[in-house]
Amino acid sequence: MEFIFSLNLTYREFMPYYRGDVDKVEVRDRRGTRLWINCRHFRRFLTPSGIHGWFRLVLNEKGDVVSLELI
Repeated sequence: MEFIFSLNLTYREFMPYYRGDVDKVEVRDRRGTRLWINCRHFRRFLTPSGIHGWFRLVLNEKGDVVSLELI
């Protein structure tokens, strides 16, 4: 399964996720499907300005993350 969504969080907004105070990021893909993605998958995308852009999430048949990439 593939999902395309945008995420726009400032550095400050992402800190609770980064520290582990919150463990999942809620997003809606472009078809309106609501997803809760473990924030650890987004840490590599964090910049001094935050996390901004469009992402492609691929899940296997069990719902496990196969890949997450900035597109």
